[in-house]
This record gives sequence, C-alpha cells and structure tokens, in this order.
Amino acid sequence: MAEIKTVAVIGAGIMGRGIAHVAALGGYRTILEDILPASLRKAEGEIRTNLDKAIELGKISKPDADAAFGRLEYAGSVEEAAREADLVIEAVPEEMESKIEIFTLLDKICRPGTILASNTSSLSVTEIASVTYRAKKILGMHFFNPVHKMKLLEVVRALETDDETVAAVAEVGKRMGKEVVVIKEAPGFITSRINAMIGNEAFYMLQEGIASAADIDKALKLGLNHPMGPFELVDLVGLDTRLHILEYLHKSLGEKFRPSPLLVQYVKAGRLGRKSGKGVFDYPEQAKKT
Repeated sequence: MAEIKTVAVIGAGIMGRGIAHVAALGGYRTILEDILPASLRKAEGEIRTNLDKAIELGKISKPDADAAFGRLEYAGSVEEAAREADLVIEAVPEEMESKIEIFTLLDKICRPGTILASNTSSLSVTEIASVTYRAKKILGMHFFNPVHKMKLLEVVRALETDDETVAAVAEVGKRMGKEVVVIKEAPGFITSRINAMIGNEAFYMLQEGIASAADIDKALKLGLNHPMGPFELVDLVGLDTRLHILEYLHKSLGEKFRPSPLLVQYVKAGRLGRKSGKGVFDYPEQAKKT
C-alpha cells in the first residue's frame, strides 16, 4: 500500500481549510494552497481558533493541537503545493470545468505515484479522471461541513480506481478521525443524492405555502430526528452549491430531481446562504463581514 506522508489541499475555502485541519491533526505534513493570500490568512486564523476551541472542550491536548498547527504549510500556487505531495485533495467549487482544469494541471506536475482526490459532493470522478494519465490513482473524498466536526468520509471509487489507492485513502481518512464508507461512483453518491431530494422537496413545500421555513425545519428535527433542518443545512452548504448538485442529478437521474423554481429564484437573487449573509434565513453578522 502506498505510504502517504505529505498531503496537499487545493483551495482554502470552507472545505479546503477544514480538510487541512484534519489532515494536520492526523499527523500529515499538510500544504494548503490558494491563489489569494487573504484566503490563506483567513484559513490559518480559523484553523488556530478551531484547535483552541477543541483544547477548551477537552477534545485534544494543547501539545497535540500545537503539533498539528506546526505541520501546516501554505502555498500560493498549485505547483508549489502539489509537487512534493503523496496525496493531493482538490477542494475547489463544485463545477466540472474547474475540477478538470485542476486535475489536468496536477497530472502534469505531480509524481507518477501521487494519488489525486476530488472533494466533489456529486460530480463524476470517472469523468474527472479521464483527463489524466493516472485513472487508477484517482478517486473521490467527499468530506462534510464543518470538516473538523463531521465524522463521515465517503471514499468514492471511480471506474478505474485500483484497490491499493482505495486502501491508502481509507487509511488516511481513519487517521483524520473519520468513519469511512467506500462506495462505487453513482450520481450524488449516498448522502448528496438523499439530501438533495429532501432539501428540494422542502423548497417545493415552502413554495406551495404548506408551512414556514422555520416550521418545516422544526418538523424534520423533532419528527425525524434530523440534527439540522433542510433549510438550515442548505444555508450552511450554500444554495448555489445545492443548485449545481440538483442540476447535475436532474440531468443524470431524471425529473424527480428537477430543482424547485423557488431555489433557482433565491440563487438568482444572490441569496446563497450563510456565506452571503442571506439565504432562506438571514445572517446579519455574516453580512457585515462580507
């Protein structure tokens, strides 16, 4: 099985910085990349804050947190981050064009044995792998937000992914503190497919005036024991991200995934969730930051 010592994470957004956090805590030399220096500074500050909170809650010791923080490095280009990595995890926005561009570049600059993973939540890893010359070394690593708290990792086997690659990445996931499920690639995998359907149906119910957003959330939390309501969740994930997923599932799996017109309208209005300060619900404090 391939030995992984250095992990590179491409993209320092919400997911990328969370993946870097758990990779460093798992004992890996971790290089976080973003072309925007401000994004790297924000990521560094947030990771330190989250580690300090974990110390305060007694989840990790201060020496372990400090050691993890010391394993973090930062890079301003994909080439700088990926050239020495044993595993590269792409965490750019959920758009096939962006992912194909990144993987085409990674295939050229990474060593032949380097494993390349996409943090896609629904897109075809097989299609992403097709633009490279290392399809056996490519798979999906679907993390969940917030990465440092959520226990699940979906390891997605593409058409040509070999057993050694799956085993190596499953071991990385376990060292990151994750519960790992290995699945064969299918549109939406497990969780995104089910969550998209629930969330989309919630938007149809809101559009039809069946109940308020708050009451729909309350019903699913109290009646079905969901930890978050569908609207709380979509505001956290991002309405634009959910819409991209639904559009892909609609194209792949048919009419049952047709996006709610109300969701489309919200995205067109710029109501993208917490990150924009307004989604289904309002987040005035976040709006001030942006």
